[in-house]
Amino acid sequence: MTDTTTLTAERADLLETLAVHRSFLRHTVQGLTDEQARQRTTASELTLGGLIKHVAGTEEAWAHFVVGGPQAMAGPDDAAQAEAWGEGFRMGPDETLAGVLARYEEVARRTDELVRTLPDLDAAHPLPAAPWFEPGAVRSARRVFLHIVAETAQHAGHADILRESLDGQKTMG
Repeated sequence: MTDTTTLTAERADLLETLAVHRSFLRHTVQGLTDEQARQRTTASELTLGGLIKHVAGTEEAWAHFVVGGPQAMAGPDDAAQAEAWGEGFRMGPDETLAGVLARYEEVARRTDELVRTLPDLDAAHPLPAAPWFEPGAVRSARRVFLHIVAETAQHAGHADILRESLDGQKTMG
């Protein structure tokens, strides 16, 4: 698809909605140090840097699913994947907020390109076997992109609570 190609209204809406919720999430970490991004501010284990890292990893995994199907996602029985999933919620001591944000930007760029260029949003794959998926369920690319929107929006809300607990800053209001 070239720059002169016109997006369908549906694809433009998906891109705009993704951009809005990503912006809300990124706003929650403006002006923070790496230490603040790692800090737990509620009873939850969640941290601001960890949430952004998680959202990036989840978005990337679902984008791989859209292109490669269930074999592109590791199963829940993969011990290394289970450990990596837990680490995906934590910003490690060797990671920086700037690095986590840069990775998120790169993942978002690739996802946006996929939204723009995927030949068919109705293209679907069976979900990998996992206890949280109904056996035999399939997901279209459209539904995956909507899931990424929901995931981003949900975690932007979590991040807003964490940031307000840290220093009183709110995304809105």
